[in-house]
Amino acid sequence: MSNWVQEKDVPFQLKNIRYVIAVAAGKGGVGKSTLSVNLALALKRKGYSVGILDADIYGPSLSKMLPAETNIANSPENPDKLMPFISKGIKAMSISYIRPHQDPMAVRAPIANSMIMQFLFQVEWGELDYLIIDMPPGTGDIQLTIMQNITLSGAVIVTTPQAVALSDVRKAVQMFNQMNVPIIGVVENMSHFIEPISKIIYYPLGKGGGEKLAREFGLPFMGEIPLDAQISEYADAGISLFEGPILSPIALSYENISGHLTDHLYALESLEGDCLKDFELIWESKEYVY
Repeated sequence: MSNWVQEKDVPFQLKNIRYVIAVAAGKGGVGKSTLSVNLALALKRKGYSVGILDADIYGPSLSKMLPAETNIANSPENPDKLMPFISKGIKAMSISYIRPHQDPMAVRAPIANSMIMQFLFQVEWGELDYLIIDMPPGTGDIQLTIMQNITLSGAVIVTTPQAVALSDVRKAVQMFNQMNVPIIGVVENMSHFIEPISKIIYYPLGKGGGEKLAREFGLPFMGEIPLDAQISEYADAGISLFEGPILSPIALSYENISGHLTDHLYALESLEGDCLKDFELIWESKEYVY
């Protein structure tokens, strides 16, 4: 596997992006955007250059969680292109930075697809180690547009534990399999709640659904993210969980997931041919502690 996205697969604008990672679930409300943002922040903290693209045209949320520190601007070298917004050292693009929050995006699929193509190819992303794509809910036009026009390095699947969520998330797994996009692993969000005084762990949405899904499809289970008010409070205020020298347990859960992502991609780059089979067996048998 090449260290960089293969030149024959993408237009010039994306050739300097090493990994393009989709974060998807096949449904809404499971925390894709929160995971995308915190995964980007965790990778940035590790020293990687990171970009994030909010591919949800109808319900964008990126500008709230990553408030823009720059204004909309054209590229000084190519006025036909747009510069990405910058937030906390991350390059970001979302319709939410451009359009007022109160205005709904009532557009048909061809227009939404056109916007996504512009965000991919008419934004000066520059050199990046990681471009995280926060995929919209479902398995429809925008998802297919992205997968048909660029080579994804892999997908991270997000689910919550309950059976209703899992039934929809399975469709996302099958979509990526049909499109030959490698799935890096499964993350279980809102996995449990720790009562702050007694420290008793509760499972209001069920237990073990994400790990069960990973076993069902033979995928790595990347970890659990608990229900915790700090996550929503920080996201709503546009504050990073990774500020300060000491990370909270919540931030560490995202840090661990980012570590599995980088380890997985590095291992795949280091292996060729039949060695991939041996790696898959090692990965599936590896146990992680959170």
